[in-house]
Amino acid sequence: MGPEMTPELGTMMVYWSPALLLPLLVQSLPINEQDLPIDCEDVFRNGSIHNGIYTIYPVGQEVPMEVYCDMGCTDNDNHQGHWTVIMRRLDGTVNFDRPYSHYEEGFGDKNGEFWLGLQNMHLLTYRTKYMLRVDMEDFEEGKVYALYAIFFVESESDGYRLRVMDFKNGGAGDSLGFHNGQRFSTFDRDQDSWLWGGHCNKDHRYGGFWFNGGRWGCMHANTNGRYQWKNGRSIDGSGLIWQKWTPNSLKAISMKVKRLSLDELTS
Repeated sequence: MGPEMTPELGTMMVYWSPALLLPLLVQSLPINEQDLPIDCEDVFRNGSIHNGIYTIYPVGQEVPMEVYCDMGCTDNDNHQGHWTVIMRRLDGTVNFDRPYSHYEEGFGDKNGEFWLGLQNMHLLTYRTKYMLRVDMEDFEEGKVYALYAIFFVESESDGYRLRVMDFKNGGAGDSLGFHNGQRFSTFDRDQDSWLWGGHCNKDHRYGGFWFNGGRWGCMHANTNGRYQWKNGRSIDGSGLIWQKWTPNSLKAISMKVKRLSLDELTS
């Protein structure tokens, strides 16, 4: 409907079509940040039930983050899904022997092998309580996992220090607890706790990790070592390591996080 002249008033009254007003209304409406998914749990609740790459907003719309979501598609009711994957090793196609800046920013292919990035891990886990699950597989098709009810990564100013507690065994044993409280180290950034001048990564080229160091060694776990394409003991410790389960280098390993439910927070 266009403008219409009213003889009684001698003025023009303008009627606007709703179709013309709609774009203006849409542009003026603020984005409700409560509707933005902060992790894969929200992505699932919003109706996306398949594994894949999605965009989440753990700290608001100004900082989008692309992640791989493990929705538990192999379960009929998805009850074990909704995990946000933060790293994955499968086949050695991605080089994990990288400098600190790469580990800070993230690298790899989220449909394959990747590292989400220390900064992203911090942004994802420092506001809300998360659990961590580490899934692993050996070359004989054995599969186990380790679950930690508390997991978060400190800020860059604290060396992206690892906080992991309250272990629950899924057959793998607790290898990551040895690294609790350690800062992240790479060959060009020594932040391990070796007190006698040693450098876990530079001396052994393990790949970046939360190395410990000193009397009890550098690691009981390392998800980021050099990939080995066969079953066998890692003589120099440079493979994918989870010592509490096997002395051999692993075929595959992944780390994924999920927000704690209200029941889990109060239990």
